[in-house]
Amino acid sequence: MIEAYDLHFVYPNGVEALKGVSLKIRNGEFVAIMGQNGAGKTTLVKHFNGLLKPTQGKVLIDGVDTREVSVAKLARKVGFVFQNPDHQLFCETVEEEISFALKNFGFKENVIKRRVTWALNLLGLTRYRKTSPFMLSGGERKRVALASVLAWNPKILILDEPTIGQDYAQKEKLRQFILQMKAQKKTGIIVTHDVEFVAECNPRVVLMSNGKIVADGEARKILTSPEILEKASIIPPEVSRIFLELSNIGFPTNVIDIYEAGEIILDFWEGKRREHV
Repeated sequence: MIEAYDLHFVYPNGVEALKGVSLKIRNGEFVAIMGQNGAGKTTLVKHFNGLLKPTQGKVLIDGVDTREVSVAKLARKVGFVFQNPDHQLFCETVEEEISFALKNFGFKENVIKRRVTWALNLLGLTRYRKTSPFMLSGGERKRVALASVLAWNPKILILDEPTIGQDYAQKEKLRQFILQMKAQKKTGIIVTHDVEFVAECNPRVVLMSNGKIVADGEARKILTSPEILEKASIIPPEVSRIFLELSNIGFPTNVIDIYEAGEIILDFWEGKRREHV
């Protein structure tokens, strides 16, 4: 679905943000792109919807070279939710914001109403239907921006730092939605620093540092290797660090999420109880 070949990008001020990135993302794959500020994460994903064009190399989206099509044409296939929601909100009400792209893409009125209601319910925004998005909190505006993209059901969904400003309940809703996307074989990409959230979603992880990809693989492998994470200056998930300490009493070292951890600990204590019985 996404192919980048020897991708280089230099900003007008001379900063070389990408230095020979090559990457393939398959249809239906869910990928987390991680790294510190300035690693090149957002610059990379802005090439996936044509907002940026390669200085050198090329990017193909579903076989189409991004240099040969407009951002508007790519937008129908690639939904992008920015880190700062104020960069994409401009309508007078939340309802109008969510329906805007649907109208532009030519959806029928009954479909628009149904998709808007679905998106409002999914992200807990129903009570704000007639409210100006600029009257909402930063976290709520972020959910409006996400709803406005989800409503048209793009083939590829890119989320830039989606958990910033969200409480645990909203993060859990987002996690469940991502798991649903994976089950439906939709292509999803998140750019994030939130290693705990990534651990609970268990995607493919691409680590970036200084404009290059320094590691690429399953979350369980990447996030339980301090040596690999150190390349991108990322701290392992807390659960992973705890289980590494517990490995001397027989716990596995490749645990990354709290759900699996809970099951393992319960099984361990059940085994101990049976030994004493």
